Amino acid sequence: MFPEERRKKILDILSNQGRCRVVNLAKELSVSEVTIRMDLDILEKQGLLRRTHGGAILNPKIGYERAYQFEEASFQEEKRRIGWRAAEMVSDGDTVILDVGTTVMEVARHLVRYKNITVVTNALNIAAFLENYPEISVIVPGGHLRSTQHSLVNPFADLVLEKIYADLAFIGANGVEVEYGVTNVNIPEAEMKIGFIKASRRRILVADSSKIGNIARAKVGDLTDFHLFITDQQAEPEQIRLIEQAGLPVELV
Repeated sequence: MFPEERRKKILDILSNQGRCRVVNLAKELSVSEVTIRMDLDILEKQGLLRRTHGGAILNPKIGYERAYQFEEASFQEEKRRIGWRAAEMVSDGDTVILDVGTTVMEVARHLVRYKNITVVTNALNIAAFLENYPEISVIVPGGHLRSTQHSLVNPFADLVLEKIYADLAFIGANGVEVEYGVTNVNIPEAEMKIGFIKASRRRILVADSSKIGNIARAKVGDLTDFHLFITDQQAEPEQIRLIEQAGLPVELV
């Protein structure tokens, strides 16, 4: 395999998984870890990825939206842990807002153990999953359907959110960065997230560590608009320190 072919393969893997590790790439591509590190350095200089400790993530300034099925295949175990921990914050009888996305879907999976809770969500896949549990009442704001994320966005959703004040909101993001705050690649979905922030008493940010340091095109809020950020243990310690220093507590799971 020529170097150019190998680097294209690396980008394909990164696009599908969101993150890659040197040791795994070396095994998959049958080359040394030294060769992989050189490839990653070259790709970073070309602006196609960002190097991290032991690997790389997608370039944080790439402004495209990956389809749900690709996001679903990346960081699966990390998202399950995030979902489990986030769901522990819910109590019987709560009203809970669930945003769209694969990490928030994992929160939904762990809510089924509660009784008499109300879930407000603009994610059709989450609503369809929860309809099988009679102890959970589901409210779906109307709006325009986005097939990329199985989501409903404005117009009309604000008419429902103006009448709701939830105990908790679990909100995902494409970017979590100290200076630019919480951002999302899609503007209509960012508007929905802003509505969720206004309609909830406590806001919990849930995102895997590949989102840390990213800056997407649409501002959702400042770090201080959230009460807690739950992410995975692969997060870089210095990034976590800066986020907490900026006023957002972080829990690693």
